Amino acid sequence: MFLVELLKAVFLGIVEGITEWLPISSTGHMILVEEFIRLKASAAFWEMFLVVIQLGAIMAVVLLYFNKLNPFSTNKSRQEKTETMRIWYKVIVGVLPAAVIGLLFDDWLNARFYNYWTVALMLILYGALFIFIENRNKDRAVKVDDFPELTYGTAFKIGLFQVLSLIPGTSRSGATILGGIILGTSRNIAAEYSFFLSIPVMFGASALKLVKFGFDFTWMEIAVLLTGMATAFLVSIMAIRFLLVYIRNNDFKAFGWYRIVLGLFVIGFFVLSR
Repeated sequence: MFLVELLKAVFLGIVEGITEWLPISSTGHMILVEEFIRLKASAAFWEMFLVVIQLGAIMAVVLLYFNKLNPFSTNKSRQEKTETMRIWYKVIVGVLPAAVIGLLFDDWLNARFYNYWTVALMLILYGALFIFIENRNKDRAVKVDDFPELTYGTAFKIGLFQVLSLIPGTSRSGATILGGIILGTSRNIAAEYSFFLSIPVMFGASALKLVKFGFDFTWMEIAVLLTGMATAFLVSIMAIRFLLVYIRNNDFKAFGWYRIVLGLFVIGFFVLSR
């Protein structure tokens, strides 16, 4: 029984590590996974696990971008340290809209929108938007190709797009990347800024879930949670590296088509299984 639960945690960590960073909606995949694989644990632990497992994923960003995001590195000049701090200021500005709306309405939104119809429709809608925006921007010049060019105003507007991800199935990375592209950033800056925004968002969400759940874990629950986080961490490193290599020579339309197919599959699966 213990080994089976650990294997489930590994599988869930793999799904989280891949879908958290690619703009394909981790919620859309998890809602399907829940139909086939569910931990033998309380509903409260399961709800907490699905959020806190993201800590493993976010640590991959911290590791991969540690030097770029570390304003105290002795290898950086004064100017470089200043630019690093500006990145963090822009992250704070971008996080504010989702943080405020999320704290006020997260439970309300989940209670009304966490269902397969909403998830499927958001998968399809944003998939179509990715294809439309990429086609529209095909010949447009990029306005922001480096973080010093990213203004606080643009950072805040991208943060407003992140608010959309409070609706399940939207994809946090998908909403912020799409917003960045619409506002004129390069795909690389849109993706990296999305990664950086996730650091305070995921740490904050995980902390809230842990406090809400409490810290009264069994040894099995601790082992399952740590296994899922470790797996998400390792898989996230590969997923982030893949995405950064992929977007050098490719657009996001393939992810758009994937979302549409997945959304249709979600509708078909739940309609036929009811």
